[in-house]
Parts: sequence; structure tokens; C-alpha cells
Amino acid sequence: MHDTPTAPTAPTPSPDAPSSTVRVLVTGFAPFDGERVNPSWQAAELLAARPPAGLDVTAVRLSCAFGTALDELRAALDAAGPDLALVVCLGQAGGRPDLTVERVAINVDAARIPDNAGRQPVDEPVVPGGPAAYFSTLPIKACVAAARAAGVPASVSQTAGTFVCNHVFYGLAHLLATERPGVRGGFVHVPYSPEQAAAQRPVPPSLSVPDAVRGLCAILTAAARTATDIRETGGATH
Repeated sequence: MHDTPTAPTAPTPSPDAPSSTVRVLVTGFAPFDGERVNPSWQAAELLAARPPAGLDVTAVRLSCAFGTALDELRAALDAAGPDLALVVCLGQAGGRPDLTVERVAINVDAARIPDNAGRQPVDEPVVPGGPAAYFSTLPIKACVAAARAAGVPASVSQTAGTFVCNHVFYGLAHLLATERPGVRGGFVHVPYSPEQAAAQRPVPPSLSVPDAVRGLCAILTAAARTATDIRETGGATH
């Protein structure tokens, strides 16, 4: 579910945006569904090794397993301490051609394939009794515009699916809303890497990990420095 790309509009940092170092937690996933790599984790590692200016980035790899991934996410949030400002979870979205900044997480697990622990929930809530959905607290339009301005294709996505990516996105949003309301967070999907795409027929879209990291650096900077999102088209007709 993608939007037609439009000319990038550079986000304008808010006057009250922080100027000091911003602590950021980035997560990626272990490989799943028979893959040897997961570009979300490859990108997260590189972001932590070479973070954007002004950001202190910690990367944590999550299991591609319902429940376990949220336990690991909670542990990472606890370890990050009280000065954590931003959490961006990354996941692989095979078949998508660009970085997709997710708008909404829904309270349902509905797995088309088993996770890495063999679990395949059907229409189960992520958090029993939780809200039906949470919106990302990232400035999603500014993030997309920043990635495009950096020369990397990106768009707003209206669905994070119903597999472990959405599970983590919803779990993150619920944790932040109920326990860490001062922390902003959201989810970004990355396409297959070229090595993954080359092994498939027909060959799906792909994006190199270095290019993904370049776009994600712009996204993290926009998320950390932009207090008010820009108004730009980013909807979908279907």
C-alpha cells in the first residue's frame, strides 16, 4: 500500500526542537521465513555504528517471534534509561520498493506464516483489552520528505501488516502510551536487500542496505528534530 511519490518537501525543524544529543533506540529483526539475513537488523547495526550527527543510537535485535519480541523490546526500553527520547523499530517488508513509514498499528496478530518459534496466531489481540489501534507518534510526513530529500525512495504506509512487525509496533505504542509518555516512537519498513531479491523469481523490488541507512539517517534526524509534522499528501485510494 504505497502513495504516488511527490516532490520532497524538506521538514522545518521546530524552534523548540532539542539541540543537544538525542538518545535513540533502533530495533531490527532476526532473519525469518528461511532468509539468511534481515536488512532491518543490518541497517540498525550500521545506524548504531555511524549515527547521524547529534544522535546517540543504540541498536537491539529482536526475535521474529510473537511475545518474545515484546519481552526483548521492554528490556531494551528499560536498559535505555530515563533520558531516552525516541524509538524507531525497523522491519523487513519484502515486495515493497521503498522505505515505508508506518502510520498506524492495530491490535491484532494474524500470521500468514509461522514465526521463528513456530507460532501462528489467528486473530488474537496483541494486548488483550488494549485500544483497537495506535497512531505513530513520529512526524511521519516529515520523515518521508527527509528520506526523499536524501535521495532515497520513501512513502507513508497505512498498514504494518499483522505479523510480528505490527505486533512490535503496537506493543511499542502501548508501552510508550502507558509507561513512557515522554518518548516518541514508530515503525519503518525496509525492502528486501539485493542479495535477497536476486534469489527469487520473479525478482522483487530491493534497496541496498547502505541506501536504506542513508534514508533512515534522514528519518531519524527528522523524527528527533521535528516537533510538528508537515502537511503533505500521503494518503491512499485503496
